[in-house]
Amino acid sequence: MGKQTLLSVNRLKIHFDIGKGKTVKAVDGISFMINKGETFGLVGESGCGKSTSGRVLMRLYKPTEGEVTYKGKNIHQLNKVEAFQYHRNIQMIFQDPYASLNPRLTVRDIILEPMEIHNLYGGRNERLEKVDELLEAVGLHREFANRYPHEFSGGQRQRIGIARALALEPEFIIADEPISALDVSVQAQVVGLLKKLQKEKRLTYLFIAHDLSMVKHMSDRIGVMYLGNMVEITDHVQLYKEPLHPYTQALLSAIPIPDPDIEDRRKRIILKGELPSPIHPPSGCVFRTRCPAAMEVCALKKPALQEIDKDHFVACHLYDRELEQMTDGMKVMFQARSE
Repeated sequence: MGKQTLLSVNRLKIHFDIGKGKTVKAVDGISFMINKGETFGLVGESGCGKSTSGRVLMRLYKPTEGEVTYKGKNIHQLNKVEAFQYHRNIQMIFQDPYASLNPRLTVRDIILEPMEIHNLYGGRNERLEKVDELLEAVGLHREFANRYPHEFSGGQRQRIGIARALALEPEFIIADEPISALDVSVQAQVVGLLKKLQKEKRLTYLFIAHDLSMVKHMSDRIGVMYLGNMVEITDHVQLYKEPLHPYTQALLSAIPIPDPDIEDRRKRIILKGELPSPIHPPSGCVFRTRCPAAMEVCALKKPALQEIDKDHFVACHLYDRELEQMTDGMKVMFQARSE
């Protein structure tokens, strides 16, 4: 049986008018799809548009161009009833566990609130029992329900946020850098919890992060973003085994390897220059100003996201079929530099 596409993003653009004729191109034409039951990792530097993309999927922003479809329906053209149901099916785990919980509410009320809004689980007694079940599901004691957020550590708060996201029994969860504010030891626990819950409840995840090493353990497929553009998409094994885009190669070269012999021998790809402004992105390929393999064509033409191998997509003129003969020499040169 083939994979079922749950959510599809097609040529999505999110531009923000900041006055004086200036526009921030936060997301500039990305496309990807997420299959039911999988984890799709979205990675890139801070400011590349990952979180903005996630907020569009939550219908917090309207797209400037393009569309997002969920089970074949455009999510920004839903009627009130459909939108209400959509927000039950799609939930979000936020980045900052210290800011995402209402400090005036007890843990019980935080988890109970979405159930009451959607009128789930019969009466109040059934909902209270569900709160206790959710707390235990995320590794917290039932007795914690009477406490307030300030009484918990960052890792415990994030578990409360996960319990709140599960309260409506969603099928799709957007995890927006859910571990970046946590200690390393706690990060592994939260990732383990998310994977366990996914298996038990058959969840689909969009896992947004900037740490490629953690995304590898969490994701089935990974999309790499740079300055509002999608530059590479493939499964997690292929991305680490054979990264094609120069930016992906640079990101992977920065991940420490816990073997001192290998770590000493390998060469890191150091990107020159600063990340360009999304107000005035470079012409053509947005990565060309920092790319060690940049060519003249890169300034003239924006590379399209093309399928180079089975389910391996890359947006780079080094792999552009129309420029294949022209770029063979450049491929050899770049590979020699990165080895």
